[in-house]
Amino acid sequence: MSETTKGPDHGHSHVALHGEQGPLSEDDRARQRRATRIMMLVLIPIGIWTLVAMIVMWPGDVSGHLRDNGTFSQPDVTLHDATVLEVRDIANAGQPGTDGTGEDTRPAGELTVQLDDGPETGQQVIVSVQPAVYASGVEVGETVKVYRVPIEGLEPSYQFTDFDRTVPLLVLLLAFGVALVAVARKRGALALVGLGFSAFIVVKFMFPALIAGSNPVAVALAGGSAILFVVLYVTHGFSVRTTTALLGTLFGMLVATILGWLMVQWAHLTGVASEDDTLLWSSTPDMQLTGVVICAIIITAVGVLNDVTITQASAVWELSGSDADESRLFSRAMRIGRDHIASSTYTIAFAATGASLATYLMMIVYNRPLLEVIGMEEFSMEIISTLVGALAVILAMPLTTAIGVAVVSASRDRRGELAPVGTSDNGRDELLDLDTNDPNWSPASSGSGRRLPKLPRPGGRTTEPTGSRAAGADDPGPKPKRQA
Repeated sequence: MSETTKGPDHGHSHVALHGEQGPLSEDDRARQRRATRIMMLVLIPIGIWTLVAMIVMWPGDVSGHLRDNGTFSQPDVTLHDATVLEVRDIANAGQPGTDGTGEDTRPAGELTVQLDDGPETGQQVIVSVQPAVYASGVEVGETVKVYRVPIEGLEPSYQFTDFDRTVPLLVLLLAFGVALVAVARKRGALALVGLGFSAFIVVKFMFPALIAGSNPVAVALAGGSAILFVVLYVTHGFSVRTTTALLGTLFGMLVATILGWLMVQWAHLTGVASEDDTLLWSSTPDMQLTGVVICAIIITAVGVLNDVTITQASAVWELSGSDADESRLFSRAMRIGRDHIASSTYTIAFAATGASLATYLMMIVYNRPLLEVIGMEEFSMEIISTLVGALAVILAMPLTTAIGVAVVSASRDRRGELAPVGTSDNGRDELLDLDTNDPNWSPASSGSGRRLPKLPRPGGRTTEPTGSRAAGADDPGPKPKRQA
């Protein structure tokens, strides 16, 4: 008989309770080992390729791959902090606008600021602010960023460049970390470790490798695979369930890569959709902008893929304690997956819309037919990225489900009862794979130390499942039967 129990304190415990059943036979254990071995035969070569690819493509000093176009690297120009002392409106010089006369009459701003660092620390200077920035509001006491531009034979010139956002960002980052750890506890702390590793791979490997001219698709696959291997196992632990999710995620990433490459070629995306793209192209002569588009598509898909596959793998394991056969288990898990796919599709679409809202608003500004506007590269790129990511998620979900069901099936004994793929909370917010057919197994050995509930028997009597006593508990053994 297979039962699903829930502990009083933590999560679910899906443990097969087999009454007086003995350990698994050698045939059953061989099937389990075979299922795990097949997954390892797939993952180990991928892991080796990822490691070798990262070693080969790991960038050194990329300064030789940057072209000095004078935009950001003017000699002796430095960036400094300054505090706003006074704010004044000034007449606009007549920039193009929409007031009916062809000119924008909204005022610009003039700020008196005190320099907080640099050679002229403590001095007051006047800087001007463009109307679009000034319209957002500038308050006395705010900290702003200014460029110091030296002029031979004259006093240096100062130019407003941006607002200082260090404090708000640090406070929000701290609040995020505290909330994550407070709610998710150990899992949240491990998720922060995974995020830190992901940021390291993206900043120290993927960005420099792209600038150095490495193949963007190889960079995205190697970097994405490295992130997934570490993040999934660090956050969710080493288990068959996590390995199942990893296989599904890697498959989805491969789908995103193939679809992204095909769509970039078919739609003839150049990677040059704005002035920033043109500036990037002129500053990095070795970088392939079309490949960067594919790389962006892959990175976009990885996050959502991870969410869907780990949830789907968990769903299979949550349902595996039932007596359903493989077909019914797959159908039940797919019903859960369909709901998740629907919500994930909304997530991808709304996240992409929010991230590129200004771009989509330009569709109204252009005042042209919708199909004509979305055919422009800046819009097509966003739409293709969103749809490719959604397709990868949709296809990865049933594959992850099938892998999970196959592993669960291989872990059932010949009577169809689930054995070692059950999971149990060990009291430390960790889900462990258990082998309840092990004659030495007990709740204490799984770390929970809690007795399993008694099982009902015919006639209203109850009996304790095998192994339900904690290690070290007194067990007098079965009482002798009375003689008639």
